[in-house]
Amino acid sequence: MDITIILSFLLAAVLLTVMPGPDNLFVLAQSITQNKQAGIATSLGLCSGLLVHISAATLGISALLYQSTLAFSIVKFSGAAYLLFMAYEAFKDSGSAAKPLSQPSRPYFSLYRKGIVMNILNPKVSLFFLALLPPFVNQQANSPALQMLILGGVFILQAFLIFSAISFFAGKIAFYVVENHALARKFNLAKALLLALIGLQIAFSDQ
Repeated sequence: MDITIILSFLLAAVLLTVMPGPDNLFVLAQSITQNKQAGIATSLGLCSGLLVHISAATLGISALLYQSTLAFSIVKFSGAAYLLFMAYEAFKDSGSAAKPLSQPSRPYFSLYRKGIVMNILNPKVSLFFLALLPPFVNQQANSPALQMLILGGVFILQAFLIFSAISFFAGKIAFYVVENHALARKFNLAKALLLALIGLQIAFSDQ
């Protein structure tokens, strides 16, 4: 692939990743209310979910999802229900005493798993890659699918680095949040509200 195409895609990917959205805001919330390791575990899960969507876009599964109203609705409402459940859990955390940073309120693997499911059950992510990847693919060259996978790998790598940076800097203030119980409750309430809003946005989104 032409290096200029990869660099152009990387620039577009970075700009899209740093824009406030569900993924980076979720990483930010986990890092502030727990610690940077929680944010990184969430980041790994979200990026693992991106791998599924990129593979689906490459294989044409995303296009089939977009064409099927039933399949789109199933994924959409499953994702919305899962996010609302996560919002409920965050709301419950807001009413409990804050735990030390060495004892996160959710095990790291649980956060990793939540990140995967959160991304997989969001059909808008599939449509995002379905729109983003093809314009950067040279259809005249060999293996357009391989080109899409390479670009997808570039996107995942830069997303993980940016999410990790967010985790690191947000984790710096986690100590002060956890030590201040009133502030910790407010942040957990804000996290619950964020997840609920994302879930409702997905539920009421159009195909």
